[in-house]
Amino acid sequence: MAVYVVGHKSPDTDSVAAAFAVADLAKKAWGGDCIPASQGAINPETKFVLDKFGMKAPEVVTDAEGKKVILVDHSDLAQSLANLAKGEIIGVIDHHKLGDVTTPNPLWMWVWPVGCTCTVIKSMYDFYGVEIPKNIAGIMACAILSDTVMYKSPTCTDYDKKAVEALCKIAGITDPMAVGVEMFKVKSAVAGTPIRELLFRDFKDFDMSGKKVGIGQLEVVDLSILTPVKDKLFEEMKKVKAEGGHHSIFLLLTDIMKEGSEMLILSDDPSVVEKAFKAKPTGNSIWLEGCLSRKKQVVPPFEKAFA
Repeated sequence: MAVYVVGHKSPDTDSVAAAFAVADLAKKAWGGDCIPASQGAINPETKFVLDKFGMKAPEVVTDAEGKKVILVDHSDLAQSLANLAKGEIIGVIDHHKLGDVTTPNPLWMWVWPVGCTCTVIKSMYDFYGVEIPKNIAGIMACAILSDTVMYKSPTCTDYDKKAVEALCKIAGITDPMAVGVEMFKVKSAVAGTPIRELLFRDFKDFDMSGKKVGIGQLEVVDLSILTPVKDKLFEEMKKVKAEGGHHSIFLLLTDIMKEGSEMLILSDDPSVVEKAFKAKPTGNSIWLEGCLSRKKQVVPPFEKAFA
């Protein structure tokens, strides 16, 4: 039976690159047929990266029933495949907090506190003594640059930087920062993109003390790019909240050059924002100085505030 390697519901460059890399590694190290997959269409940045290294988008898979799966870049049920309990999880490779996914059997599990899942996978290749193909090394390097916001994110570690250096040598990338700038220019382009697609470009649901909380993030090189669509984004948040039964939806509008985020707030209890960040919002938003990482700087304080 084939094994599907799949990331979270809002495919980003790390989850897609990780799926390709783990599928390649697993075939060579463990044997068997491994298929990279995503839970939906890829975003513009990821398409740019795949095109750059001559790769096509992975197969879309949304249901785990009757399948063997390896989860990458997540271990939360809310972010994973439908009918996960009716499939068989044989591995988890991630760089987030441990989620609520459980298994009846032992599994391959690599979960490290680094800036990107592809950093973990680089060490897996080294551990198993498997050579990394040039194109896969390229997309892995780009994934790390993306997830660490070109090393600016507080999630970035020396392991991430060393992994990029090694992967760039394999991929023939001579100026990784130039590639990073190219990626973020693509990521910043919003003109002509449907508002719901923007909202869900990097959106994750979390269970916080029994409450459904959605947190999205849009990263741009200049926050003014989002000014024309900010009100539309907030209106779309209202629609998604009503449709999905969310207690709260928060959207981070991240300026990677100023190194901070404006967070749009829609909640049944807006006081959780002040509890989490020790500052009062202005209207339906708050500026979070130095905030670049949802994983490290937003989710943990919210989890404490909702507890």
